[in-house]
Amino acid sequence: MNPPRDLKLGIIGLDTSHVLVFSDTFNNPASKQAMKGARVTMAWPGGSPDVDSSISRVAGYTAELKDKFGVTIVDSPEAVAQVCDAILLTSLDGRTHPGQFAKIAPFGKPVFMDKPFAVSTADAKAMFAMAKKHNVKLFSSSSLRFTEALVKVVTPENKATVKGADFCGAAAHEPTNPGLYWYGIHAVEMLYTTMGRGCRSVRCVSNADYDVATGIWADGRLGTVRGNRTGNYEMHGLVHFEKTTVPVNVQTQVKPFYASLAEAFLAFFQGGATPIDPEETIELIRFIEAANESSANGGKEVQL
Repeated sequence: MNPPRDLKLGIIGLDTSHVLVFSDTFNNPASKQAMKGARVTMAWPGGSPDVDSSISRVAGYTAELKDKFGVTIVDSPEAVAQVCDAILLTSLDGRTHPGQFAKIAPFGKPVFMDKPFAVSTADAKAMFAMAKKHNVKLFSSSSLRFTEALVKVVTPENKATVKGADFCGAAAHEPTNPGLYWYGIHAVEMLYTTMGRGCRSVRCVSNADYDVATGIWADGRLGTVRGNRTGNYEMHGLVHFEKTTVPVNVQTQVKPFYASLAEAFLAFFQGGATPIDPEETIELIRFIEAANESSANGGKEVQL
């Protein structure tokens, strides 16, 4: 019996360093995190002209994918979806995701969408509805969901015993993807990995240097996210159980969290279960939306 052929992966949006990491993982056998089973074969550059950290990267990353990793560059998202077996929609700007997904959904290919999935609850719900209409397997996640620093602490066996959690990390601001959507979403994703669904309200206090969002879950548990724009930008957490509190220090992990994410979406593309319930992703987006509403209103409680 012949071994199964590698999946042909297509990338949409070449404005994030993630595309270099994933191309190195699947197209470079000498990579420290080389992975078999797929190859990045085609990409569409994209980019958001009104976001400097997006458009300024497109030309360089496009050239590197083409010249270093042998990726074919095409002129539309549809051209990628037509040929490839699975799609990595990595566009940096969450505003662009609904329009780009609408172009590729009719092809029915499985899609991993990089963070932020959306910058409004309405857009998040619309994309999952579109995925259902076209029978598209879809999930979105920050790579920090899969870091071994977290998954070794919060396991399927003990997740139900979590009493609360606190996470912190960098939270640079980008007005087009406001509040915690832009980079603070990493800490929010870690919080939801730990706490699960069920948040009922959020309060968020912000100033030029920090955001502190506190969620109250339906069962009374509290979960917090601290976004830093000064001081250290390390990713840390505290997970509170009944009889102990366990620290999470992403910086201590030898295995890159992007390698763990690549393992997750490859298994998904190969027919595995969807790693994250769509309803959890929608609630997570609403958590950030509510935090932004609270911050704009002096920290008043906002219902999800």
